[in-house]
Amino acid sequence: MSSGLSVGIVGLPNVGKSTLFNALIGECHAIASNYPFCTIDPNVGIVPVYDPRLDELSVLSHSKKIVYATMRFVDIAGLVAGASTGEGLGNQFLSNIRETDAILHVVRCFESSDIIHVSGKVDPIHDIEIINLELRLADLQMVENALSRLEKQLKSHKELAIPIQALKKAEAHLNRNLPVRSLELNEEEKVALQAYSFLSQKKVIYVTNVAETDLPEMNNSHVQAVREYAAKEENTVIPICAKLEEEIGQLPLAERKEFLSSAGLEESGLERLIKASFHMVGLITYLTTGEIETRAWTIREGTIAVEAAGKIHTDIQKGFIRAEVTPFEEMIRYKGRVGAREAGKVRSEGKDYRVQDGDVILFMHN
Repeated sequence: MSSGLSVGIVGLPNVGKSTLFNALIGECHAIASNYPFCTIDPNVGIVPVYDPRLDELSVLSHSKKIVYATMRFVDIAGLVAGASTGEGLGNQFLSNIRETDAILHVVRCFESSDIIHVSGKVDPIHDIEIINLELRLADLQMVENALSRLEKQLKSHKELAIPIQALKKAEAHLNRNLPVRSLELNEEEKVALQAYSFLSQKKVIYVTNVAETDLPEMNNSHVQAVREYAAKEENTVIPICAKLEEEIGQLPLAERKEFLSSAGLEESGLERLIKASFHMVGLITYLTTGEIETRAWTIREGTIAVEAAGKIHTDIQKGFIRAEVTPFEEMIRYKGRVGAREAGKVRSEGKDYRVQDGDVILFMHN
């Protein structure tokens, strides 16, 4: 996986996707307009993941620069019913979303006579179900094509029996209007299905886009309905006012905190979204620090030390001797690695050590 998480922003036309995207990248690259399909090619924004721990470490190390982790946001063309059969920009939408790690599904939870709703009325559950149905139908099409191909080869390739069995389970599940992520499989079947990029297997955060009049609570009957729907799927809901976030994104960093406070908010929607997205796909960051730079490295939860070393350079992975690990809190408490070492807070870990979020690591290698 690349160093940054890739998240696709999806939703029906006119729900606030492009406005949210502009907020996320802090610049108006996407054209937020009051008509469907204004985002025809997927806009891509690479966003630094602000982490105050890096600021503190860079002061201790007198670092010349700070390198935050990044997230890749892909603003995908607005979807309509029938996308799985090519309606609207359907096929393009589906191919763009297959390449992302997770989905931010923007749902309109505000009333406005100025912004036309594609269905003529605001009904977030109806909107969610349109998109979820299209994802399942696209998956079903993929399964049917795969089964048709594999069943012809089964006589001469007996090893295809398990993939076929797993695909048939997925087909039955999708035909019951259920997403692949809720399908129960044995280990062999799970491995067999890894070759297929199921859209309905991706984890989802529902971003409920509310009006400025809903601040600071960001709650209304529409948001409540989405919460109840998401709870059944075991998915997350993050309420956001995309219009406010877009305004914040255009302010200098120094002014953002004050602006948020004036709206009764402690942190921006971007910060909440990043935390939720990281958690959702099991990502953590470990840290390195020195005079040249202080940097965050994004890895999957459960990554072992030798693999984490490879994120920096394959030579470090190949020549790995050990990892000197100091928890971030101990680095701060003892004012750097030297103080932490003297206090006995620096551990020497081998190749198979599972790296923890916030570990400050110095890799020893040949």
